[in-house]
Amino acid sequence: MELQKMNGHSRDDGFDGLEAMTEHEEFLPHKAGVKKEIQFTDFEGKTSFGMSIFNLSNAIMGSGILGLAYAMSNTGIVLFITLLVFIAILSAYSIHLLLKSAGVVGIRAYEQLGNRAFGPPGKMLAGCIITVHNIGAMSSYLFIVKSELPLVIQAFLSKQENTGEWFLNGNFLIIIVSASVILPLALMKQLGYLGYTSGFSLSCMVFFLISVIYKKFNIPCPLEDKQTNISHVLGDHSFINGTGDFCEAKYFTINPQTAYTIPILAFAFVCHPEVLPIYTELRDATKKRMQTVANFSILAMFVMYLLTALFGYLTFFGAVESELLHTYNRAGALDVHVLCVRLAVLVAVTLTVPVVLFPIRRALLQIFFPNKPFHWAIHIGIALGLIFIVNLLVIFVPSIRDIFGIIGATSAPSLIFILPGIFYVRIIPEEQEPLLSRPKIQAALFAALGFIFMVMSLSFIIIDWVTGESRSGGGH
Repeated sequence: MELQKMNGHSRDDGFDGLEAMTEHEEFLPHKAGVKKEIQFTDFEGKTSFGMSIFNLSNAIMGSGILGLAYAMSNTGIVLFITLLVFIAILSAYSIHLLLKSAGVVGIRAYEQLGNRAFGPPGKMLAGCIITVHNIGAMSSYLFIVKSELPLVIQAFLSKQENTGEWFLNGNFLIIIVSASVILPLALMKQLGYLGYTSGFSLSCMVFFLISVIYKKFNIPCPLEDKQTNISHVLGDHSFINGTGDFCEAKYFTINPQTAYTIPILAFAFVCHPEVLPIYTELRDATKKRMQTVANFSILAMFVMYLLTALFGYLTFFGAVESELLHTYNRAGALDVHVLCVRLAVLVAVTLTVPVVLFPIRRALLQIFFPNKPFHWAIHIGIALGLIFIVNLLVIFVPSIRDIFGIIGATSAPSLIFILPGIFYVRIIPEEQEPLLSRPKIQAALFAALGFIFMVMSLSFIIIDWVTGESRSGGGH
């Protein structure tokens, strides 16, 4: 019992003291010739450093990358870069808080950290936030498949319009994609196995980035159908960036949409539900090694985000739309290169869905089967149930922008800022860091910043509802 208390909890909290001791020993050198004990799961961490980077980078990469050029048009180049640097640093700091809290108490499950900090209500809250947020992310990815894949097939068949065949029906296509691609990958026992598909997904997004850079030097501004562009832009509030200059770069811009882009940038680095599962499966796992994985992943995505936003904005300037691929359609709807880019983005978002599903399944297991060993029936059943629910949402809900706007405005700040901050304050023992110590004060301020982001996001969504305008440039 004393050993359990030394690790920050007792068996009364519902944790095994031996598990906590194992985590504590992870940070100490292992004796030569002594085999490490298996930790946290029924397998020893076997995922390589590189594969872990692929998985975490793929978890960070979201559909919001398509809206970053629009975000830059509403902030200007200098302000956008400043905000992106600031938020990337905050995201790395957030993961540091999460990993340090996990290391102190010997837990590598987000939901169990909630249990350790606030008991069963904290566990339930963390599990629900992860589940709701990641179901929203999965749905946003499948919405892209539903809307874009029929158009890509239609263009490759040289059809001028959708003639109603089943293979041009987005609802049928997402069922086929879910059953043939997403479900088999979601049935993998370990998240580490998805490192290969994550690497391919990132390769598709690199192709997208290269194409955005290439098109910058091949598309004139203004476009040849300038008059059509302007009338189209003015016909949809979501495309108005407020600059009034369609071929002039702005370095610093403030307009009514500027503040709305800040949460978009913050949500672009949401990966926190995946951090601890990836940490669990990392080979030779230590806090420092996992933090390095996180830093490399955030840096790689920072570069991709910056270059995509910069060259997308410098291609269309004030005429850039809230969804970048739609802007390229106006430059040539049947452009084979653009079609290949759209197909690459579709592949990338499809392969991201299984990575996002893993933390949901882990959260549900922690809530409903906390002490049950791995069982294939439960593993497969949860995957089937989640994919079925997400497909129903995407098929039967005509527009869930506002629903997932609320989800994104509440769950994303909670996962990035609020929960890591308050977990750190509650979990780190006062003997190690007093309540008024600088690290805990920083963590508390970090959580407060999350509340500010949440209030801002909800305020802008309510303003959208009241005014009937749409200013969102994309989500994670």
